[in-house]
Amino acid sequence: MKEYRIPQKENVDLDVLNESRDVSYTYADYLKWDYEEIVELIKGNIFAKAVAPSRTHQGVSGNIYASLWSFLKSYPCKVYSAPFDVRLSKDPAYHKIDSVVQPDISVICDQSKLDDKGCWGAPDLIVEVLSPGNSKVELQHKYELYQEYGVREYWVVHPVECTLLIYSLVDGRYQASRLFTAGDKVQSSVLPGFELDLEEVFSDY
Repeated sequence: MKEYRIPQKENVDLDVLNESRDVSYTYADYLKWDYEEIVELIKGNIFAKAVAPSRTHQGVSGNIYASLWSFLKSYPCKVYSAPFDVRLSKDPAYHKIDSVVQPDISVICDQSKLDDKGCWGAPDLIVEVLSPGNSKVELQHKYELYQEYGVREYWVVHPVECTLLIYSLVDGRYQASRLFTAGDKVQSSVLPGFELDLEEVFSDY
């Protein structure tokens, strides 16, 4: 495939772009925008987040990342924290990709999906740590997107309520776990042997 040449960055007003409801944006558009916000594309629609997540969000996310990174040192899987682009599309051509997300944590075991731009294709495990900036629409779209593209496990963490919910892909559909909370130890079907102590994850936050 011919290498895509990134055009010169353009200053954009995301509010103006969002007003164009009849326009579907792609990864090719995404690469040329110059903006301050953290931006994701879901099915061609723009979702912008606050520039700086809260201290609690970062602390909880960091604790989960550290546990995964330590465990995966002896595995072929790689773990990445945001900002890290995950491109979800059947076609790798930049002008065909209409979904680009930045999960808080991504675990990828098939390293052929990795390139200098991030990951093309579904990570094996995605962790999203909620923040006040997350909208219900965004969360519903992500649930449907991750299910469609075959993310095997999708973890949703609420740092204020100290809870974690796991969606596991079974026959192409997500099945939800019980709601885990501080004091529970969580295991992953994607990473046999991995155990996350939520008491440690939520300590001091």
